[in-house]
Amino acid sequence: MEMSTKSVMAIKSYQNQAGVLVKNYLLADPFIPYTSIIGGIILCKMVYDLTQLISTFYIKAYGSLTKIQRIEWNSRGISSIHAIFITALSLYFVFGSDLFSDQQHLGLITFRSSPLSVFGLGVSVGYFCADLGMLLWLYPSLGGIEYVFHHSLSGIAVAYSMFSGEGQLYTYMILISEITTPEINMRWYLDTAGLKRSSAYLLNGIVIFLLWLAARILLFGYMFYHVYLHYDMILECHLLQVVNHFNWIADHPDAHLRISFGLYRANSASSNEFDVVWKDYQGIDEAIGQNAMMDIHTYMYICMFEMSRKASA
Repeated sequence: MEMSTKSVMAIKSYQNQAGVLVKNYLLADPFIPYTSIIGGIILCKMVYDLTQLISTFYIKAYGSLTKIQRIEWNSRGISSIHAIFITALSLYFVFGSDLFSDQQHLGLITFRSSPLSVFGLGVSVGYFCADLGMLLWLYPSLGGIEYVFHHSLSGIAVAYSMFSGEGQLYTYMILISEITTPEINMRWYLDTAGLKRSSAYLLNGIVIFLLWLAARILLFGYMFYHVYLHYDMILECHLLQVVNHFNWIADHPDAHLRISFGLYRANSASSNEFDVVWKDYQGIDEAIGQNAMMDIHTYMYICMFEMSRKASA
C-alpha cells in the first residue's frame, strides 16, 4: 500500500512538471509559432502513416497501386485532414469569433491576433513545409514547378501573417477556400480506384462545384467588400508601407493591379480547380466554360484593386 502511494505521488509529480513545461514553454506566447509548426509537421507524418495503415486493410484498390501512387494517396490524406482542420478554424475566426468583429475595440482589425489564431496558422505552415518537402524529394512525380511555387508562396504568406500578426483575418478568409480540397482529393481517389463512372463520382463533382462557387466566388466577393470598407486599416500593414516606398509603384497607378494580379495567377491553385469543376463525370476532358468563369474570377480581382487604388488617391 505504501509503495502504491509513493507511485501515485511520483506520477502526479511528473504530471505537474509536464504541465509546467507545456504551459511555460510549449504553449507560451513567444513559442507558439515554433511549437505549432513542429506540431503540424509531426501531425502530417502521423496522418500519412494512419492513411497508409487504413488503406492497406480496408481499400482493395490500394494494394494494386504503384509506389508513387501510394505515396500520393497517403499525401492526399494529409491535405484532406489539413483542409478540414483549417477550414473549420477559419470559419470560426471569420464568422463565429469576436476577435475580428467591428464591435470589439481591440485596435485595428489588421493587427489583431490570439494564441489560437497563431497556433492555427502555425499548423498550416507545418503542413506546407511537410508537403513541400515531399514535392521536392520526389520531384516531379507528385507535381511540377507550379505546385512547388504555389506551396512556397502559400507557406511564406501564412508564415508572415503568423509571425507578424498582420492580416490574420484575411489570411483565414482565403484559407476557407481549402474547403474544396477534400472533394478534389476524393475525386482523385475514386478515379484511381476505377470508379470514375460511378454515381459517387458524379455526386462528388456536384459538391465540388457548389463548394467552389461558395468559396471561390461568393466568399471572395465578401472579402473584397470587407477590404474596401477597411482599406485605411490595411494601409497600416508594414509590408504595404515598404512596397509603397518604391518610386516605380508610385509613378504607375496601375502597378498594384499588375503585380497583385500576376502573383494571384501564379500562386492560385484555383486554375487547376476550374478543370475539375467543369469536367464531365464520364471522363470528357473539355473544360466547357472555363475561360468564361476565369474571366469572372479575374474581373473580381481587377475590381477590388481598382477600388483600392481610387480610395487611396
